[in-house]
Amino acid sequence: MRLRSSALEPLVLVPKPIDNSRVVREVDPRARRDLRSVLGLVIALVVAMALYAWPGLELRRTGLDIVRLNREREMLVERNRKLKLEKASLEQLQRVEQLARRELQLVAPAPERVIVVLPARPLAPDARLADRAVAGEVPN
Repeated sequence: MRLRSSALEPLVLVPKPIDNSRVVREVDPRARRDLRSVLGLVIALVVAMALYAWPGLELRRTGLDIVRLNREREMLVERNRKLKLEKASLEQLQRVEQLARRELQLVAPAPERVIVVLPARPLAPDARLADRAVAGEVPN
């Protein structure tokens, strides 16, 4: 006596022709509504995250600007200090006199050749200067 086991027998599948050409797919209005609501929720979350992160990014950018400007300020203060020292050394009268004597061979003039120029006195309030046309010159 021989036992037949269904697990040992080969299974033969016979294809059945199916014609779906007459099937009309209907659009489920609930699926569109659900898709719109999910899309709206995703957009709202992205906007909320952007609005949440934006002030932090601005603070970081502002902090970096402050650090950069402080470095630049320190550099300019140091440069200003060096330029003031250089200006003070260049303005020393003894140094200018030595350069004039050594490099330009200049000497102090004799006292009788010195001409003192005084500043001009201001004109009286009712004084007028001569015009070119009045002085006889032909205007260009």
